Amino acid sequence: MAYKYLVYEKRGRVAYVTLNRPHRLNALHPMLGAEMRRAFADFRDDPELWVAILTGAGDRAFSAGADLKWVAGVREEGEEETERTPGQVELGDITRYFDCWKPIIAAVNGFALGGGLELALACDIIIAADHAELGLPEGRVGQVASTGVHRLPRQIPLKLAMGLILTGRRISAREALRLGLVNEVVPAADLMSAAQKWADDILLCAPLSVRASKQMALTGLDLPLDLALSRGYPEFEKAVNAADQLEGARAFAEKRKPNWTGA
Repeated sequence: MAYKYLVYEKRGRVAYVTLNRPHRLNALHPMLGAEMRRAFADFRDDPELWVAILTGAGDRAFSAGADLKWVAGVREEGEEETERTPGQVELGDITRYFDCWKPIIAAVNGFALGGGLELALACDIIIAADHAELGLPEGRVGQVASTGVHRLPRQIPLKLAMGLILTGRRISAREALRLGLVNEVVPAADLMSAAQKWADDILLCAPLSVRASKQMALTGLDLPLDLALSRGYPEFEKAVNAADQLEGARAFAEKRKPNWTGA
């Protein structure tokens, strides 16, 4: 199915989702949200895909957040709002309502503001270009970062998160790295190759082991340690009973690279 507001590509085991409204700094509106939902559902459900990379078209913005012109009623030619479903949000639903234990990497190629930062916060790994700026400026335009106010304090210290949320200030990629908000900062020209390197490193691991690790880390995060250790995790049960577990042991013993099947 064709996409108008994003580019969705599959290369090997990696899905690439590129927000494609560079003339609007990849700002988010309902139609782009609907396409993101469709692309990420396909990624989640396609057994051949093991990692996703999310980025934005152009060199200015990952996403500058909500399209305020759209909110104000300014439409571009040919744009018609899609019908919304109950509980739908404009962030492609990946910031909530979306369980996917496959890893998602954000390649932040410029502004990641408001909903743009919320998208990045929903990813597992964030790689930022050195010119990127990040922030939750919703309050400055009468909005609320509905998912960002919950995710950001879980990813950096509370006082630092509250300082960004309550002031709407932006921070540089280097400052985000210092705070532990991003994993790596690279020159803009190297951004996608750096994201691909992270994806390649993930693909060195058994895919079911990766999914189990993500599920266990995230769902156990807010539990007391004894409960996190004692509860059951469906992805863990899949991983420990998988043929890939035996393949990993054999590959180690035979001093060769494992041939993961995801089974």
